[in-house]
Amino acid sequence: MKMNTLEIRSRFPILSRKVGEKPLIYLDNTATSQTPIEVVQAIESGYTRYKANVHRGVHTISQEATDLMEECRRRVRAFINASSTEEVIFTRGTTEAINLVASSFGRLLPLNGEIILTVMEHHSNIVPWQLLQSVRPDLKIRVVDIDERGELRLDMYKDLFNDNTCMASFCHVSNVLGTINPVKEMIAFAHSRGVPVMIDGAQASPHLKVDVSDLDCDFYAFSAHKMYGPTGVGVLFGKKQLLSKMPPYQGGGEMIGHVSFSGTTFADLPFKFEAGTPDFVGIGAFAKALDFIEEVGLDKIEEHEIMLMSHTEERLREIPGLRIFGKAPHKSAVISFDVDGIHPYDIGMLLDKLGVAVRTGHHCAQPLMDRLGVPGTVRASFAVYNTIEEADAFIAALGRILPILRG
Repeated sequence: MKMNTLEIRSRFPILSRKVGEKPLIYLDNTATSQTPIEVVQAIESGYTRYKANVHRGVHTISQEATDLMEECRRRVRAFINASSTEEVIFTRGTTEAINLVASSFGRLLPLNGEIILTVMEHHSNIVPWQLLQSVRPDLKIRVVDIDERGELRLDMYKDLFNDNTCMASFCHVSNVLGTINPVKEMIAFAHSRGVPVMIDGAQASPHLKVDVSDLDCDFYAFSAHKMYGPTGVGVLFGKKQLLSKMPPYQGGGEMIGHVSFSGTTFADLPFKFEAGTPDFVGIGAFAKALDFIEEVGLDKIEEHEIMLMSHTEERLREIPGLRIFGKAPHKSAVISFDVDGIHPYDIGMLLDKLGVAVRTGHHCAQPLMDRLGVPGTVRASFAVYNTIEEADAFIAALGRILPILRG
């Protein structure tokens, strides 16, 4: 059955607004996606019907809020095919999930160990490991380069492994290049050397089927706000045998077994890693976003987005002086580009005047910008609700502003 984009768009209230006098064309989906009305209504319901702290109360509202949160945990477990809800930890987002692993699992890494990252990582998969390195100066970070198409150099990745390699952490999909990395192959190689793997799945989970059991990853992180869900909600999947060995990331309420001044015991998984009051309203609403994704179908979402990307890239190649970064044959619906002699910020600012929302700058990937030899790019990224007409309007807007910027 063909996807009804107009019906889907009708479920996203923000898409009917204007920017100035122009209809909004939202092409900043890699940063955050928009939210369907059923998710908004679930948030409203959470604050008007179910706002009571979870897991702690015997009264009706607390129990109802707890049920909604734990139902979402079950939904997430099924969505990523984890073995158990004990392996699903709620965080504030991908960034916190990676920080949790670096801070907690990082304490267990052996002396003089080496951590493998890649040059295409988001800052959230670089800085936490550097923070770990600041308190564990014996640890060394090694970096995998890319080739001219924007694909990871797998030969270099394999060559970096040695007897000291103790961790590998890399993105499933690049937020700049759109490159879909061969993570299953990379995980299998790491495991053949006895090395655990952390996957930053922030850019994969909204577009691709993620099966953590099939991938056999040790940790996998993603964010609700990139998956048509609320902000401030994320997920860390971790294998139970590893999570059980890890010390708590934060201390406080909810994550304890028993507290005394002579010592404290900790709660069972997953609660050991969920200190304090969670965003239980947002978590409950995230289940509605997962319902939306499964209703439309990830295969149809990916097919639609790739169609839009291919169409747009073909049109962009007709523009003199425009250079697209990321030419991997297997990539997600992200287009990063620059135009000779024009700063990305100027392009983004004038596009906004015409109602087109794109992202400009280094996209929290400064090492990759240095590798590409540019200060930043313009990035257009697509979601299930975008249309061919919007893609063409984006191209037309570029056609209007580039002569002005070129003087």
